[in-house]
Amino acid sequence: MRPADHNIHSGGTETQVMIGIVGGGIAGLAAAYRLQEAGHEVRVFEASSSVGGLAATYETRGDRIEKFYHHLSKSEETIVDLAEELGLGNAIEWRVGKNAYYVDGVVHPMDRPWEILAYPHLSLYDKFRLAMLTQEVDVRGGVPQFDTYDDLREFEDVPIEEFVVGHTTRGVYENFFEPLLEAKFGSRKDEVSAAWLLGRVKFRGERDLLRGELLGYFEGGFHRLVDALVDAVGREHVETGARVTDVGIAGGAVDSLTVEAASGTATHSIDDVVVAAMPNVLEDLTGCSCGIDFQGTVCSVLSLAEPLMDTYWLNIADDAPFGALIEHTNFVPAERYGGEHLLYAVSYIQDPDKELWRMDDDGVEEAWLAGIEDLFPEFDRGSVNWIETARNPRTAPVYERGYLDMVIPYDLGSEVATGVYYAGMASRAQYPERSLNGGIVAGFACADRILSSTPPGLV
Repeated sequence: MRPADHNIHSGGTETQVMIGIVGGGIAGLAAAYRLQEAGHEVRVFEASSSVGGLAATYETRGDRIEKFYHHLSKSEETIVDLAEELGLGNAIEWRVGKNAYYVDGVVHPMDRPWEILAYPHLSLYDKFRLAMLTQEVDVRGGVPQFDTYDDLREFEDVPIEEFVVGHTTRGVYENFFEPLLEAKFGSRKDEVSAAWLLGRVKFRGERDLLRGELLGYFEGGFHRLVDALVDAVGREHVETGARVTDVGIAGGAVDSLTVEAASGTATHSIDDVVVAAMPNVLEDLTGCSCGIDFQGTVCSVLSLAEPLMDTYWLNIADDAPFGALIEHTNFVPAERYGGEHLLYAVSYIQDPDKELWRMDDDGVEEAWLAGIEDLFPEFDRGSVNWIETARNPRTAPVYERGYLDMVIPYDLGSEVATGVYYAGMASRAQYPERSLNGGIVAGFACADRILSSTPPGLV
């Protein structure tokens, strides 16, 4: 780290220099926490009115509910360790998240072995090959191999259809994976890498053979983790409504941030900056571009007087306006929400010209309700207490072939300037699946690189 003038210039006042964090989502807060725990001073600048990013919440009659659905898989260890550090280890509850598949007007449970065996749209041989793939066992050639799928990079350039058909069967692709890929990636599904699918298999957590998959949730909601991070960093070090408009560079090194806020525009002297935002923000600030394409999400929470179904996650192989229905209160008890039954309706958007994306909230909500009525004719609109709709144009990457070649490095010293780091969704930690855990991993990775370059006393 370079010597600095140790001043922040703002309206004629001066204060000690801080490491700048662009973005108050989970990655930015994690970076700030790790740096401050090590003795550095930080300041987080968040452009919106609240921190948390995709973990922002709505009010209910009880606990708050995330605007975009969240849960943990057992493979997500960093977020669990962080929760323990912050005194929230006991707040993570591991519950069974029941899954089902809606096909031809029927909801098919898909958790327990006998339910999968009863699924009528796959042959017994299809089910065997699918089971072997999900257990990461390669049975091609008749001799089981247990290391075929260890290195995801070997499948980075393999089309997903080619991979599934070659490693399972045509029936598994057409009757199981293809509708899921259509819901997840829409018109881009044929561009997705087989490495993403294998990574998704590895990402999924433990299963109870008699009940289903174990998923984690914070008692009271994920906002508790966000709040604990803000408290640990210090609320005085986190500024919302503060948009970073420029990263100043001099002599090949970062030296300032320009920030617009309600109080005016200020230029802050810094030694390092962590950009914990989407790559378009990084490009606007530094000129560093990224070739990764992102897709958006339209996601509504419906509060119902009674449950719609008896499963948590319903995948849909049907011409519905949503790709999935997720009944949160079949995972976390409705009593936590004052008796409200909470249902997510969600659709990924690859093209901003898509009709659903251009609809206003009333139009989206009408589309959801009509779609639910088509799938569940007994559904009564009178049971709806309220609907809230959120949109985000960049909620997930399109994990196309060649993705790893487009990942943005954590340390951008050679690409941009010394002291510039990146922890956003285009980082390596968010591959092969994006998650809050990945955000924390990315934030920590940037912080650790800063810490390895300079001891705190030299800040």
